[in-house]
Amino acid sequence: MAATHQNRESLPLISDANQCVYTSCYCEENIWKLCEHISTTRPEELCHCYAAFISNDQRMVPLWMQKARRAPDQPVIWDYHVLFIHKPTEGSPQVYDLDTVLPLPTSFSTYMSEAIQEEYSIRPEFHRKFRVIPAEVFLAHFASDRSHMRNEDGTWMQPPPLYQCIATQDSTMNLDDYISMDPAIGVGQVMDLQGILKHFGTS
Repeated sequence: MAATHQNRESLPLISDANQCVYTSCYCEENIWKLCEHISTTRPEELCHCYAAFISNDQRMVPLWMQKARRAPDQPVIWDYHVLFIHKPTEGSPQVYDLDTVLPLPTSFSTYMSEAIQEEYSIRPEFHRKFRVIPAEVFLAHFASDRSHMRNEDGTWMQPPPLYQCIATQDSTMNLDDYISMDPAIGVGQVMDLQGILKHFGTS
């Protein structure tokens, strides 16, 4: 039984993007839906899963290896982005990014080296920060009414998901608390690049 359990832990939680609910430009909801999926299909692993928001005070963060890139060696500048990270008790951490050209999943170390990359060539004001939230907390507290995706005339910047907006008893919109990299705001833990590398065991 112990060997079976360890083998089960080493398997990817998801290996086919078609298993995921996905809407372009709604990465926060895509990752929430992935957390929800794991909570029903692999509930024993949910405590080892995290949502990680990437942003900074300027809300301008470069990420490489994104599907939206204009050239293979060029980054995409997002206002924010969201990842799903699985840190199993056995094996190395894995990143699930539904907007990357890298495999699903990708090892945390590979994702950080290829999609995040070093910061020595990036101006300090554009350095990335990370708000890391346990998946269970993210499921319980996140809410979005999608108002950030509407133009001034009320039309959509990008077509929204077909399912109902995610809400809690306390909130219908708290996305800004997750995008903010102020440690005094919101849930989870805010880290710089070295902090998240250390948190997930990568030097």
